[in-house]
Amino acid sequence: MAMLQSIVVFTLLLMLILIIILILFAFKPWRFFSFSLFSFSSRSRSIKVEDVERPLVSDDVNHSQDQSNDLTRNYDLEGACYQSEALLRSPRNKGLVHKQRLPPASHHLAQGDSLVLEISDPSEDLLVGQTLKRPLATEHLIEALKLGRPENQNENSIQEFVPKVISDQRSCLSLEVVSGPSRGIRCSVQSTNPSRLPLTLGRVSPSDLLLKDAEVSGKHAMITWNSNKLKWELVDMGSLNGTLLNSQPINHPDSGSRQWGHPMELASGDTITLGTTSNIQVHILSQNECMVPFGVGMISDPMSLRRGGKKLPMEDVCYYQWPLPGIDQFGVFGICDGHGGVEAAKSASKILPEMLATILSDSLIRERVLSQHDASDVLKDAFLRAEASMNNYYEGCTATVLLVWADADENFYAQCANVGDSACLMNVGGKQIKMTEDHKISSYSERLRMEGMGEPLRDGETRLCGLNLARMLGDKFVKQQDSRFSSEPFISEPVHINQTSGAFALLASDGFWDVVTAKKAIQLVAQEREKELMAESEKENLAEKIANVLLNEARTQRTKDNTSIIFLDFDSTSRRISCKVDDP
Repeated sequence: MAMLQSIVVFTLLLMLILIIILILFAFKPWRFFSFSLFSFSSRSRSIKVEDVERPLVSDDVNHSQDQSNDLTRNYDLEGACYQSEALLRSPRNKGLVHKQRLPPASHHLAQGDSLVLEISDPSEDLLVGQTLKRPLATEHLIEALKLGRPENQNENSIQEFVPKVISDQRSCLSLEVVSGPSRGIRCSVQSTNPSRLPLTLGRVSPSDLLLKDAEVSGKHAMITWNSNKLKWELVDMGSLNGTLLNSQPINHPDSGSRQWGHPMELASGDTITLGTTSNIQVHILSQNECMVPFGVGMISDPMSLRRGGKKLPMEDVCYYQWPLPGIDQFGVFGICDGHGGVEAAKSASKILPEMLATILSDSLIRERVLSQHDASDVLKDAFLRAEASMNNYYEGCTATVLLVWADADENFYAQCANVGDSACLMNVGGKQIKMTEDHKISSYSERLRMEGMGEPLRDGETRLCGLNLARMLGDKFVKQQDSRFSSEPFISEPVHINQTSGAFALLASDGFWDVVTAKKAIQLVAQEREKELMAESEKENLAEKIANVLLNEARTQRTKDNTSIIFLDFDSTSRRISCKVDDP
């Protein structure tokens, strides 16, 4: 009986507690406490309408400074202005970020500088949410970034600030179908012609590059100009048979989903493959490169289907710069053939031109080259600096660099440096000039060099540490294992180029020289020039046509290696290279 009474009492207490909780939730008495607190704070500081509507950035430079601040006084806007930063940065400072504090009276930014706003008055304190004064030093910047539309009164200063930089970023993209049913079709467009962009590649109209290939989708891929990165980008548009860039797939992994791939940056010399048979060669020229004073043809092919259908990764990198940054009379043309991967070739192709430009920026060195017509020391120093700068331990590359310069009388000179087996030859006045040296283990010169070191090769030995090259850039690990490896370049004699002698230079990776002799290459050049002289129609860029003919010969001879070719036509009668916009 006592136990039953206890249970009843406990049940009643529990029900009472539940009723109290329900009442509390129904009436919410804590509202009165929060309201009291809010009333107290509102009495201490009332909120004005103008405070709410006040802009984040004030035009009033005499704005009151009576607030306190616990925040740091330096405000870095790099993160906020990254879209505009690319437009303000010079291409010659690519990869460099120089933070310059702006003085209060300065109205200009140097190219390549990042913007850091600094509160100039140390006594100035700020609170979170407080309106910032607009410093005089940044008035033009803020207006320039407003939808790209300056105010009239600041128009002149803003034009000095942005448009000059943009005008220097004109780029010309040329595409040529080098294999497949539509072989020979070309299309060119400039980055400054928005009406022609984006450039579409597909099997049906209105594609800009129309490919009659059953493996190509109606709308297969698209090329756009990224004005923030100042780069051309390729994206697969959900094609059925996929898109390759230098033998690497860039389409969405699930091809059946018809989803677009991610944009990939394009570089001159890249090869785009739509489906399996249509290969498209990419050629990109900057505004300065459009002014090369002689013909230039550059082309490459991974030859990915030459090994029984086995995909062959592209490890060649070919490049040129005319003129070198800040060095108007000098230009560089080069090929790097990687082994163990392409990263060493990419590094060398970037570092070598930079080193040459740095060395030649010394006016004394530059004048000595121009007066003596010899750049041997410059080329050797550039190779040594490049080797020291590269951190490729398990990858290496050949490097062949042709330095071309003009004196005050517009006489051209050329000199070559190389390590590895990517060769260069010149033909001046019908005379063949070998500009490089073969650095394979099996070559006589390398065997002789190793004998002179007291470490001769054994009979029949054609490789060291699995490599068939004795000289290369990179490969730091094997160089530590065997001192017979070297990065010291062979330097050719300088060559004076008579532009009326039909002179030309040919640089190519070993994929070309393995199957085409120098004699055959010279014969092909002569034949193509003769055809061009007999043609009644308007000439195309002869150098590009010759480069294509040479590459096709390597295909015909069934080369089994990546093949890259740079052809320079110094003949004064040849058509100069131009950024021509062709109708597709």
